[in-house]
Formats: sequence, C-alpha cells, structure tokens
Amino acid sequence: MGTTFSVTVVGERLSADAAEHLRVAIDDQLASLDAMMSTYDSESEVSRFNAWTSSDWFPVSPETATVFLRAREISEATDGAFDVTVGPLVDAWGFGPPGPQPTAPSDADIARLLTTVGFEQIEIDGLAPAIRKTHVDVRSDLSAVAKGYAVDRVADLLDRCGYNAYLVEIGGEIRTRGRRAGGQPWRVGIEQPADGPFSLQRVIELSDASLATSGDYRNYIEGNGVRISHTIDPRTGRPVTHSLASVSVIDALCVRADALATALEVLGPDEAYALASERGWAALLIIRDDAGTYRERSTPAFLARVGISVR
Repeated sequence: MGTTFSVTVVGERLSADAAEHLRVAIDDQLASLDAMMSTYDSESEVSRFNAWTSSDWFPVSPETATVFLRAREISEATDGAFDVTVGPLVDAWGFGPPGPQPTAPSDADIARLLTTVGFEQIEIDGLAPAIRKTHVDVRSDLSAVAKGYAVDRVADLLDRCGYNAYLVEIGGEIRTRGRRAGGQPWRVGIEQPADGPFSLQRVIELSDASLATSGDYRNYIEGNGVRISHTIDPRTGRPVTHSLASVSVIDALCVRADALATALEVLGPDEAYALASERGWAALLIIRDDAGTYRERSTPAFLARVGISVR
C-alpha cells in the first residue's frame, strides 16, 4: 500500500515465539489484501480487472467484493463525491501509478475521461463474488478505502486471537479496542494540515472506534505558484480548490471512516458540514483561511463522541 503500519497490543507480555507468530499473521493478512487491491501491482485483482476489456463478470475474492460494496454505499450516500472509478482522472493529474504527467489534462481530456467515471458503471455480485463494467474503459482505484478495510481486517485478526485491547494504524488510519496500558483511553493525534514538519492540531480520546483522515497537505503538485490537490472531484474531473484542508471521521468501521473522510474532503467546508451533520456522521473539519491559519468545525456527532478534547 506504499505506507507504514503499527499494531500495539495490551496484555500480558508475549513470548518471543508468540509475538513472532502474531507479526507473521499480520504481515500475511496485509500482503494478501495488497495482492488483491493494489493498483501498483499489475497482477492484483483490481489491476487485472482494470485491464479487463470485457463487460462479462470478473471473479474476485470475497474481500475485494466487500470493499467494492462498501465503496458503493458511500458513493450513494454522498451523491458520487466518493467514487472508486476516479482512477483514470487520478492518473491524468499525475497522482496515480504512472506518476507525474508533463502537462495537466485538457478540458477535452477531462470530458473524455468523465465518460468512464461513475460508480454506477460497476456492478457487484457479492455472492459469486464477481464484478463487471458497463463500459470496458472503466478503471478502479481503491486507495481511499482499502487502507481502512485493512485496518478492520487486522482488528478482526486480533479479535480472533483473543486480544481485547489494541490499536491498529495503517498509514494514519486507526482502529482501537479497549484501553491502553494503565486503563486510560487511547489518545490519538490529528495532524495539523500544514506544510513542513509534523505538528498536532488536536489530540482526542478514542476507544472502541476508528478514525480516518483525508487532507490536501501531504500529496500535491505545485506549479506556477498554484497548488494542485491530489483530491480529485469525480463529478467534475478536477482537483478540489476549496479551503477545506482536512477531514477526520470517527466510525465503528475504519473502512467507512476512510471513505467518508475522502468524500467530505471532496465536498468542501459548507457542503461537507451540512451533509455530515444531517447524516449524523462524526466529522472534524479543519479549514484553512487566506492568512494560512486554521479553524475547526465539528459536527454534533463528533463532539458527542469525543467530549472535551485537548490540544
């Protein structure tokens, strides 16, 4: 997945053999998911589906089908602000596996690519399991949902192994269970969406829940004094230009928090806050003003989940 991960387990000290067995099981779980969903691996299920030039059903693993189903739920709930078929646009703007592009896509390029974008263009059979395209040029990018799903799968693995207190983190997406050593809630930092060295915007207490963040501050291209965000609006085919610097979402499932954070980042400060408040989603919006400072806007559900948080 091109990122790091860490797993912290609370309990009696494991023997060296038990710790190694657990580490190998986690590594195997993540390697398996990467082999299913990576767009950087030409032999992954998703890459082979992207290269599939047929509208016939394409067999996939239950895990891949589940992620597509979860993605579709968020696409429907956000009226297409989240869309895994955005892959060709991500590539065109220089943020996908092909790497940076010499020029930005033209209006004609964007119009052409938009004909292959739309979550409705992928049908999913969760029982077979299999997926298919309604347009042979449709390609999928699960990078805004697969990390969250991987966090959930590692958490499931720990549950099956009998651990009842842990923190799983993959590329900044987090799921916790129980409490940390000493009986205190887990304390999780939300990064300030600023250039330069890492700094914290806020620390929250998080128990038996997941947290995912999406923002414009780590992955962007700058040219002629203009910042081009890696967050592409699948409805317009263009990078977002609004003032919403990051969104953090708390949910029971990390896969849902991951996708929702991306969708709300696409929508922008006003539309994201209105939709998240209406749907009861626990979201923290960090908005950048013209002076380069930041202000927070929390939905009622977010405030109810974290109570009084500390900076």
